[in-house]
Amino acid sequence: MSLEALNEQVTRDLSYLAFGGADWTLPRESAESHVYDVVIVGGGQSGLGAAFGLLRERISNILIIDENPEGQEGPWETYARMVTLRTPKHLTSIDLGIPSLTFRAWWEARFGSESWETLGKIPRGEWMSYLRWYRKVLNLPVINEVKLALVEPAAEGIHRLHIEGPGAPGTYLLARKVVLATGIQGGGEWHVPPMIADALPRRLYAHTSETIDFAALKGKRIGILGGGASAFDNANHALSEGAAEAHVFVRREKLPSVNPIRQMEVSGMIERFHTLSDAEKYTVISHFFKTNQPPTNDTFERAASWPGFALHLGSPWLSVEEDGAGVLVTTPKGRFTFDYVIVSTGLLSDPALRPELRLIGPYIARWSDYYTPPAGEENLLLDMHPYLTTGFAVKGRDEEGEKRLHGVFVFNYSALASNGLSASAISGTRNAIPKLVAGVADQLFLDDKEQILKNFLNYSEEEFVGEWPKAAAEAAAKS
Repeated sequence: MSLEALNEQVTRDLSYLAFGGADWTLPRESAESHVYDVVIVGGGQSGLGAAFGLLRERISNILIIDENPEGQEGPWETYARMVTLRTPKHLTSIDLGIPSLTFRAWWEARFGSESWETLGKIPRGEWMSYLRWYRKVLNLPVINEVKLALVEPAAEGIHRLHIEGPGAPGTYLLARKVVLATGIQGGGEWHVPPMIADALPRRLYAHTSETIDFAALKGKRIGILGGGASAFDNANHALSEGAAEAHVFVRREKLPSVNPIRQMEVSGMIERFHTLSDAEKYTVISHFFKTNQPPTNDTFERAASWPGFALHLGSPWLSVEEDGAGVLVTTPKGRFTFDYVIVSTGLLSDPALRPELRLIGPYIARWSDYYTPPAGEENLLLDMHPYLTTGFAVKGRDEEGEKRLHGVFVFNYSALASNGLSASAISGTRNAIPKLVAGVADQLFLDDKEQILKNFLNYSEEEFVGEWPKAAAEAAAKS
């Protein structure tokens, strides 16, 4: 099957499902501007999948905004530096059960079915190409180079979204519902230890989430802090771009070898996470954080195959200081000098860290507001996560908070604590998107419940217009 034939198959499959029927939502009017039922912030895989899910529910008065140029949404062409995805190729995601929309269907249309059978893992660039095709074939309403600057709660349940950027159609958008599909960093910020941020000028370090000029590091010695997969991805990428050495420093004495996601993918944990109690959810995610994910075998072997690669276990950085034109790093096992250092220390999830949420962030309930773990089992990283409903709606700390937050949904990495692997992993999106869509649709329905019920009770359009009742009545009268 060619790609053109696959496009036709997608159209045909969706027509069989009556995709694109008339909306059921009641329009809102404003003298200021058009009011969208839903604005999705983020045009990566989560935002695109959420939009398709809403369209399937006959909610089409929606818009996706993304701050990046078209085709550069998400991490895949920016700071993601792995060669292949870590997710097994057979797991489905934003296709939402439509076979012709799966990555496999797209791959086979381009490269053939035999190529799929021999494919090991999905190449990172091909995943981004698939997302571009998905957006195009579904004709999803995305505008690029539009950044959300501020969420302002407005009157009568309509949020004013202040926007900026060359693609911005004005200074703000109005939306009844706001879905924050803002990726890994969208629930907080990437973490750079103060030990590094306070000691070094920016020319000497970068976080793995940032743009790095690897060409300028050709022939240089690089120190990388962190033992996760991205540390090894960046080591491999730096060495492949000509760096002389890349040293990865890990505080543990042994690299983790167990990936808890693999167990979650086959145990029902992803699909049924919402049935767990708060105590059970807390235990699961705390264990997830503590266990950490190891680098994949191929990622580690790829990095370790370079002559300039070095791994330092049991070697947390005790101090970092500028040393002439470079960086001096002190560890329990010695001191090292580098030309540049890369930080792979993850992120912090806390709505208070997001400038666009500064007006509503103080009202958002955190896990620490709803659950107190037993003594000795506290996890401060988890406690800062927003406490969400199973439909990904934020909850307020009080009645005033509930009012201001109504209509805000979090579909980024910070949903992990409340809803497990969802927008935080490709393997979670297939299960999470329907829950998000149901949460949004239910709110839209309940907001208009009185009018919808009134319309139902007043409905009087005649459907049966046959003459039989009239003829039968006349015959009965004559008899």
